[in-house]
Amino acid sequence: MKALQYRTFGQWPEVVEVERPRPGPGQVLLRVTAAGVCHSDLGLLARDADTYPYGSLPLTLGHEGAGVVAEIGAGVAGVRVGEPVVVYGPWGCGRCRVCATGAENHCPFAAALGIRAPGLGSAGSMAQYQLVNDARHLVPLGDLDPVRHVCLTDAGLTPYHAIRQSLPRLLPGSIAVVVGVGGLGHVAVQMLRALCPATVVAVDIDDDRLALARGLGAQHAVRTEDTAELVAGLSRGTGAAMVLDLVGSPATTDLAARVAARGADVSVIGVGGGAVPVGYRTIAFDASVRFPYWGSRPELFEVLEMAAAGQIRVEVETYSLDEAPVAYRRLAEGRVRGRAVVVPD
Repeated sequence: MKALQYRTFGQWPEVVEVERPRPGPGQVLLRVTAAGVCHSDLGLLARDADTYPYGSLPLTLGHEGAGVVAEIGAGVAGVRVGEPVVVYGPWGCGRCRVCATGAENHCPFAAALGIRAPGLGSAGSMAQYQLVNDARHLVPLGDLDPVRHVCLTDAGLTPYHAIRQSLPRLLPGSIAVVVGVGGLGHVAVQMLRALCPATVVAVDIDDDRLALARGLGAQHAVRTEDTAELVAGLSRGTGAAMVLDLVGSPATTDLAARVAARGADVSVIGVGGGAVPVGYRTIAFDASVRFPYWGSRPELFEVLEMAAAGQIRVEVETYSLDEAPVAYRRLAEGRVRGRAVVVPD
């Protein structure tokens, strides 16, 4: 079968022929119908041999996956051949108290046990077939289009996980700021409009992305340098109740700290190398700063329910598996609108 693999440090991934996997006991084999291209993969491709966290290469990329159940291993129950599913990505041990709640994204034992997420240490979804280690990591897709919705497994789940924690602060008259209207940000804007009465301010440096945010419901869409003044005016000087930073650069984390209100939630999801200082006179009193990681399995069910209800949609560009390296180059150049999706067949 074909797969997109990161094979040589410092080089772009390439499409190669690899052996089709076979499911062992407890495992499920998917015929992949769609795989999302994520900006965090670019950070992985930038690692050298000394900083690469997953041992040796090659690695089949893709941590946003959808597919149809092709084969099941011995002892598997709860799924059937032919069933359309998406893959819950942050695999945990499945046995600890944290995993028992469905929050495998916070499993404290996965790393020590060598359990790695697909595309982030284990073989991912950028292939014609994907092996999933346990049926519990498969979530029914129902009638949803896999190409249009595969990215909700990360680009939807991650901002939803952050927003859900902040909903008690997002009351009428409050302000929610979304920094970065890319693959995650354009979904976050829609989630906020569907889930709360807060005024949504979308922030970016690209006018096309700001126009996208307005089209998706943001009441205000503003360039980065104009954000602090706008938020101050809208809030009468009090600031934003929530800031969702999907860039995470030093400039955007500094902005997040400046516009946060007293008691605000600041969630930094982007991995741009910035940090929000917490201490006296560095951020508003009683503000909370979080670095959310993916989301729980129950939350993925909730995200898909929002999609089924028509509350969120993902802007996608599609590529064949042979074109997948081009998708990564376009992403690196900032030329992807919304999310890039690889369709193997």
